[in-house]
Amino acid sequence: MKYREICRAVFLARPNRFIAHVELEGRQVVCHVKNTGRCRELLVPGCTVYLEKADNPARKTGYDLVAVEKGELLVNMDAQAPNRVFEEWARAGGFVPGLTLLRPETTWGSSRFDFYWEAEGGRRGFVEVKGVTLETEGHALFPDAPTLRGVKHLAELTACRASGLEACVCFVIQMAGMRDFAPNDATHPAFGQALRRAAEAGVGVLAMECGVTPDSLSIQKPVAVLL
Repeated sequence: MKYREICRAVFLARPNRFIAHVELEGRQVVCHVKNTGRCRELLVPGCTVYLEKADNPARKTGYDLVAVEKGELLVNMDAQAPNRVFEEWARAGGFVPGLTLLRPETTWGSSRFDFYWEAEGGRRGFVEVKGVTLETEGHALFPDAPTLRGVKHLAELTACRASGLEACVCFVIQMAGMRDFAPNDATHPAFGQALRRAAEAGVGVLAMECGVTPDSLSIQKPVAVLL
């Protein structure tokens, strides 16, 4: 996926989870943050960030914050990007061979999954996509904050798999150069426990590393999943 018009800025402050103050071309600008997570390890005063210029002149904020430099690491932190790049990757044949249908936001029973898919040979199933922006010494971790919603999604995928359908959770790592991926047990042990239970029940667990530039994001390769 490509962003339309990107500019470089310096992060100053984040007064709430929706907006940030940045310095852009010598002036202070208020921009929208496309990630409501804490991201405290990323948005550090003085760090370099990348903004996409909004295409709606009537918006209160003229820019969206989409990426940040963490030392030498460039991290895409656009929360909408993982689903978009997963869909591009899956439609290009990266997820399952012989894909015949990929439908976003599909309801199954009382659950709603990111994608429903069908493939040749009568295969069909559901996928939940999770964006990963937390990194420690080259190890990618999820979540960066407790997520009861994430635990619920894993239980729903487990029920889906028990019904005979295929089920998978795909962690889209929004940065490159990772050694591996693991659940962040220190932050939310219940999520790690739920992920292990899901894997034992036959739910697929994928972790896909992305190539990242200031104006693009694309799934590149799998990394080892440590459970």
